[in-house]
Amino acid sequence: MHMGSFDYQLLNLMQSNTRRTTEEMGQLIGLSATAVQRRLKALRQSGVIEKEIAVLSPVELGGHILVIVEVVLVQGGSSVVDNFKKKTLAYPEVQQSYYVAGDNDFILVIATKSMQRYDIITQELFLNDKTILKFHSNVVMGNVKVSLEVPFL
Repeated sequence: MHMGSFDYQLLNLMQSNTRRTTEEMGQLIGLSATAVQRRLKALRQSGVIEKEIAVLSPVELGGHILVIVEVVLVQGGSSVVDNFKKKTLAYPEVQQSYYVAGDNDFILVIATKSMQRYDIITQELFLNDKTILKFHSNVVMGNVKVSLEVPFL
C-alpha cells in the first residue's frame, strides 16, 4: 500500500487513542470524516493496522504479576525454535514472545494472576522441556513506560 502523509498522521492518532471519532481525527489533520474513514478502511484491509485492542488496567482488575523471561535453548535448529514458538502461543499469559539474536533465544513477557500460576507455567514451559538450556525470570516491580506504538513521525 502506498501511504501518504495523512495516512501516517492517522496511524499516529490511532496508536494513541482508537476511540477518537473520524470527525475528531479529520479536524486534527485537515481531512473530512469520510476521507478519514476511507483511509482507515484501506489501512485495515492492507494489514498496516493489524488489530485494535483495549488496554486494561491490571491495578483495577485486582493486580497481576508481570515477569520478563529470558530463555536459552539447547542447540537444535529450526524444529526446536518452531516448537517453542508454538508452545508460547498456547499460553494466554504469554503476552509477548520475541525470538531474538544475542545471548538469549527468546524474550517473553508473561502476566499472571499469582506467583503460583507463574510457577506452573515455568514447570510446563521451561522445566519439563529438554530443549530449554536455561531461563531467567525478571519480576517487574513497576511500569516506567509501556507502549506498543511504532515511532515513525
